[in-house]
Amino acid sequence: MSQTEGAELFRENWIAGVRRHFPGEPKAGYVTPWEDTPEWERQAAGSVDEQVRHFIEISSGHAARLSREQKSRFVATCWTAQMFNHFEDPKPGYVADWPDLPSWQQETDADIFEAIEKSLS
Repeated sequence: MSQTEGAELFRENWIAGVRRHFPGEPKAGYVTPWEDTPEWERQAAGSVDEQVRHFIEISSGHAARLSREQKSRFVATCWTAQMFNHFEDPKPGYVADWPDLPSWQQETDADIFEAIEKSLS
């Protein structure tokens, strides 16, 4: 899978997760379609997708044994690193530690990890 395809998979699963887990109506930016997603966000999504894929591969598939929380934490940490990569002074919400994220975002991050896992099988 190319980095662009991985980034699109990440974004599609982010949007699906937001629609599934967000309480009420999400902000428009949370569900912006791929073609309207800013370039920095496309790059960040591709990088996180690549990091998760590599992590799964080097664990010889045993990352499947991680809890949903562990999977979510991994995605969130990778995303935080990308925010520091793309922004000199990122918004606090972009770099919040996992326990400080809203539950809908924690669940969405776990969904993303599991979607990437599924794409590898």
